[in-house]
Amino acid sequence: MHVSQILSTKGTDVHSIAPTGTVAELAAELNSRRVGALIVKDSSGAVVGIVSERDVVRGLASDASVVNAAVESIMTKDVVSIDPDFEVADLTRLMTEKRIRHVPVIDNGGVLVGLVSIGDVVKVRMDELETERAALMEYITQGG
Repeated sequence: MHVSQILSTKGTDVHSIAPTGTVAELAAELNSRRVGALIVKDSSGAVVGIVSERDVVRGLASDASVVNAAVESIMTKDVVSIDPDFEVADLTRLMTEKRIRHVPVIDNGGVLVGLVSIGDVVKVRMDELETERAALMEYITQGG
């Protein structure tokens, strides 16, 4: 299965924030959108980072006044991204190895087309397991 199939079900809305926004604004946006991460885009719309709830917690743990700081002070600048044709199995490994929970999806033209979370990946895997279970149960009860 490709990441594009996840996006076709989940949608392609991606929420973002400017690098100059404050961490307090970031926290409010994460809360109101009910998401775990935002893409950080500059004034031209280019992706310059990603920032997550974990980044906020780490920032607060080191300095409580970070709530007034710019998002760029806590964001991840080296963004790991994938293209829509990336295999979900490979994405699972990537997220595990890099210890990341959100991965932007960028097409061949450099356009941001979605954001995939570890929750999206787990949902796909759970759906696959349920389908396999149902097929096995049918095989067993029908006598092969």
